[in-house]
Amino acid sequence: MTNLTAGSALSLKLPTENQYIFSKTPEKFYMYTFRNFEGVDSHPWTAGKYGYVRTLRRTPEGIIATKFHEGIDIRPIKRDRYSRPMDIVSAIADGKVVYTNKVAGNSNYGHYVVVEHDWGIGPFYSLYAHLQSISCKTGAKVSAGSPLGKMGYTGAGITRERSHLHLELGLLANKDFEQWHNAYFPSKNHHGLYNGLNMNGLNISELFIRHKNNPNLTLTSFISKIPTYFKVTIPRRRELDLAKRYSWMCQGDHSVMTPAWEISFASSGFPLAITPSNRAVIRPTVTYVKPTQSNHKYHTKGILTGTGKQATPTSLGKRVISLMTSSFLD
Repeated sequence: MTNLTAGSALSLKLPTENQYIFSKTPEKFYMYTFRNFEGVDSHPWTAGKYGYVRTLRRTPEGIIATKFHEGIDIRPIKRDRYSRPMDIVSAIADGKVVYTNKVAGNSNYGHYVVVEHDWGIGPFYSLYAHLQSISCKTGAKVSAGSPLGKMGYTGAGITRERSHLHLELGLLANKDFEQWHNAYFPSKNHHGLYNGLNMNGLNISELFIRHKNNPNLTLTSFISKIPTYFKVTIPRRRELDLAKRYSWMCQGDHSVMTPAWEISFASSGFPLAITPSNRAVIRPTVTYVKPTQSNHKYHTKGILTGTGKQATPTSLGKRVISLMTSSFLD
């Protein structure tokens, strides 16, 4: 079972001067988006939060947001006379800069920085996107609060009006990402392991709030509260790369040879647990899904399709499962 005490305290620090996430006016913390739903224009600040917060649809469950936002969008506190943001962006915790993207056009993130953190449970990565400029260098050790760059509006679809910091915190899906990318995409991967497709994010706003209330919070205890939305059972052909890097995911006795692995996922596709399974399968098979009235694709980033208690992986889902399980190496 997951060790809830594993890992060291997080010692988190917000990446800019904007502290309104802890206030009674969180709309001052999150950057809004432009929305038109059924002919009505709006500017919802909630679309800057983490999770299913964008692209509304009417479904049998009512109106739901179906597009997933992997991180949070933080408003600037200061702007110059040309309305350009002036906020300095800093590391959220001690770590090491492992990647800087200085060619804005190479990513929807624009200029972005990735910092690796070691809390004793395997590497986690914070990502800082849409920067105007980068002031740190790859390989540099940083402390919580160390400057990384300046907030901006680089990247796809970001206007000066909507200047913000897009912040993520997540894990690395696969150390062989380059081979996976080459198998599925004709385009060049400019970012090595630190391509956004190879990172799976947590609800970092909730993490900040819970950490403020409990400074001794560990990441494993935080992750243990995330509900399982679906489980996928795969043929057991190898020890999974995820299990090697994140041993806290391992449940049951992994030394016992079974015909399959069962992987539990959050609705975001974040892997929560890896368990040996005696179920014999010849391909990835959904063996549990949270029942819904609307299509599961709206609740799983398009990874699954189906309704009720039935679900199967989509073509996108098969690619994601392949990345998580290294089946592309077969």
